[in-house]
Amino acid sequence: MSTTVQKWGNSLAVRIPSVVAERVKIEQGSEIEMKVVGNQGIITITPRKKRKKYSLEELVSKITPENRHEYIDLGREGRELI
Repeated sequence: MSTTVQKWGNSLAVRIPSVVAERVKIEQGSEIEMKVVGNQGIITITPRKKRKKYSLEELVSKITPENRHEYIDLGREGRELI
């Protein structure tokens, strides 16, 4: 599929046709990663995967005796009383 590069302010823009956007599951505001491949004049555009945001409760629920580390005593740092 081909498209045309257009001027957008001081930059250049490429429109992504809706059929392509739907196929790769991107929409307005989606983050993408753009790379130039070597000296071949090839540009790749890849949707960035959204990282799941965990709540504190979800993270704490994953703690088990097997993956919990032991207490590490680093000693006193300054003039602590305890």
